[in-house]
Amino acid sequence: MSSKLSDNINSRYFEAANALRGKRARRRIVAYVESYDDIYFWRTVLSRFEDDKRYFEVMLPSKMNLTRGKKSVLMNFLGDQVGPDMIACVDADYDYLLQGVTEQSRRVLQSPYVFHTYVYAIENYQCYAPSLHEVCVAVTLNDHRIFDFQEYFRQYSEACFPLFVWSVWAYRTGHHGRFSLTDFNRVADPGGFTIQNPEASIEHLRRKVKTKVHELQRQFPNNKDGYLKVKTDVLALGVTPQTTYLYMQGHHLFDTVVAPILTKVCNQLRQERQNEIYYAQAHRTQKRNEMSCYENSLQDIKVMLKKNTGYQQSKRFLQVQEDINRFLSSPSKTPE
Repeated sequence: MSSKLSDNINSRYFEAANALRGKRARRRIVAYVESYDDIYFWRTVLSRFEDDKRYFEVMLPSKMNLTRGKKSVLMNFLGDQVGPDMIACVDADYDYLLQGVTEQSRRVLQSPYVFHTYVYAIENYQCYAPSLHEVCVAVTLNDHRIFDFQEYFRQYSEACFPLFVWSVWAYRTGHHGRFSLTDFNRVADPGGFTIQNPEASIEHLRRKVKTKVHELQRQFPNNKDGYLKVKTDVLALGVTPQTTYLYMQGHHLFDTVVAPILTKVCNQLRQERQNEIYYAQAHRTQKRNEMSCYENSLQDIKVMLKKNTGYQQSKRFLQVQEDINRFLSSPSKTPE
């Protein structure tokens, strides 16, 4: 049996398997996700909906091969093979903002069995600004607030927003060959960040964005109305100038923007704690033991970011949960 055929009969298979378990058994709902990292995230979404009547099993789209990714997940939801015992949980990417312009966007937004993150990807949730201080505490075991993440990413988002609107416009109108996500990411890299003077990196970013916007205006001189329409649309969809970072490409935000900033903040917090131990009124052996104990307790920044769940009270995460709850509450989607 081919992997494609196997995937296409999954929904009927799960439905039949649930029927065989009897009315008293808990119903299993399979949730397909894009990659290994997505399994833990979607578990945090779905676990609170489990009870004595249902449970979820989060898995990759195919056990027959190593195919991964959004397209592989969505292939299971073509035609009439879907059902209430199988759902897809995917990153929104730009599909939410494209609002059905492409076939993939239509499939993500219109299928009752496909759920998406609203923000670009799970990495954007992991980089949720109000939770980043807690990540630093988990990494360094130092609760001293030496940097205002929320204010920085508010200013960072406001600086990026005008160019972000151009990026969404380019993908809505098929001009992404002339202004791609890679092009946007290159400009959106703040570069030169320091804890002592973070405003300098924001000012540098503003200059880069202004230069690129002027370049795009020269390339598309008659696009003012089109630009303003896309701006109105993305604002209506819940994107704000202060939260642009949540809708940028997740891997870029995680690896190029947030992780480097956290590294510098955490390095200073570690140094601060180590200085406290070094200058403490204690015996040399006691200091050495304390320093060893502290250093052995430190955590890796990217690992802790990936485990970060401080986004669970964010507006978009709650919206994802509302979608799941609505699906489970619908009689047509949840068989007896």
